[in-house]
Amino acid sequence: MEKIIDKIKKYIEELSNKKLLNNLLIILIIGIIILIIANIITGEKKNMDIDSKSEETGKSSIDSSLDYDSILEKKLENILIQMKGVRKVRVMITLEDTLEKVPAFNTTQNNETTSEIDSQGGTREVLREDMTTQVVTGDGGSLTVLKEIKPTVKGVIVIAEGAEDLEVKERLYEAVKTVLGIPGNRVEVYSSK
Repeated sequence: MEKIIDKIKKYIEELSNKKLLNNLLIILIIGIIILIIANIITGEKKNMDIDSKSEETGKSSIDSSLDYDSILEKKLENILIQMKGVRKVRVMITLEDTLEKVPAFNTTQNNETTSEIDSQGGTREVLREDMTTQVVTGDGGSLTVLKEIKPTVKGVIVIAEGAEDLEVKERLYEAVKTVLGIPGNRVEVYSSK
């Protein structure tokens, strides 16, 4: 064991202190460069993950409001085509507003009552109220939705082959009113070319 220690001492003495310091400095600089590069690479990966998540959540919220009317249109077309005397059907639905999402809130309320007696013997009560409200978020910071309020239907146009027959036209008209729960002045039925 002593031989190894003596060899190490002899090697260190052979190297000049300048050379040892230069080697240590080069190793330190290389280590810092590696850490910086690793940090940049992992930072870019995190940013890409965050961007893709925000695009997915943003896209889903936009798609859900845009697709609500097209989903209604497709469902309505699928059901109306099943009616007797109706062949091809096209439906257009306009909405008054967009899909509204109601977020969940966490509310904390503190009430504190303090009674004070002054030097003349009078009493005074002090009531202190404190309320804190926070929006509840889920994994990844996504908003927790308590409920979604569907937009109301502004108007519907139905164009169908077979609607030139007044009986078929009336059935289409009544079916749209019933399915969407809207008054008749918001529904128009036309025959196609």
